[in-house]
Amino acid sequence: MKAINNILYSFEPISLNQMDEVKLMNRADTKFVFEYSLLNKVMKEIKAHYYVLDIDGIRLNAYRCLYFDTEDFKFYFEHHNGKKNRNKVRYREYMDSGLCFLEIKKKNNKGKTIKERIKVVKIPDSLTEEDNRFVRQIMGRDDVLLPKHWNKFSRITLVNKHIKERLTIDLGITFEAEERQSQLGDIVIAEVKQEKVNYASTFMRVIKKQGVRPFRISKYCMATASLFPLLKNNNFKPKFLKIKKLKDD
Repeated sequence: MKAINNILYSFEPISLNQMDEVKLMNRADTKFVFEYSLLNKVMKEIKAHYYVLDIDGIRLNAYRCLYFDTEDFKFYFEHHNGKKNRNKVRYREYMDSGLCFLEIKKKNNKGKTIKERIKVVKIPDSLTEEDNRFVRQIMGRDDVLLPKHWNKFSRITLVNKHIKERLTIDLGITFEAEERQSQLGDIVIAEVKQEKVNYASTFMRVIKKQGVRPFRISKYCMATASLFPLLKNNNFKPKFLKIKKLKDD
């Protein structure tokens, strides 16, 4: 991580308050999966075109999330079975800033991601009564939601200087449920967030030159399939094979 931190400090910084202009709570997401060994080269090529989020001098920020689903994993199977309108519910703690939110992510039938959230003091063991009301209000249904697993990672957040775009780069991704744990190792998941897909993105052009193409992946679904292997996961097997191939190369 030392080499990446050195590169990050060569970027111009941006603060949390300055990032308010690019919240992109209603957006198009384009994801990429590649080896950590490629990251240094990509970051050097794009650094003139992006600001990096800096929180009290920290530019590689720690996150942790607690994901919820129904007892029979309704959210997971909606994704696995290709349902167009689907949901995710999680608490997310931005550990370096001390901020914590209950977040609902909705994917609509046009491929747009819509995120709603409310601030909370900390991540509780289960949804509070107030938080349950918020989930019901946003989702329009009354599912009984249970905590399923934790998702922990370090994130670089970049903001494009020229177009309305945020780029997040997740490293050290770990999934945990009770005594079980799964890790993605030296796999990087990058996500370009825009109002609508714009291939003028510097990152998209640079990563394409490296032979990396867009790749649909959900950390929630990968975690669920990894930690609960008895669940049906046929439609995710190509994604696991891709990750395994990257690890083995």
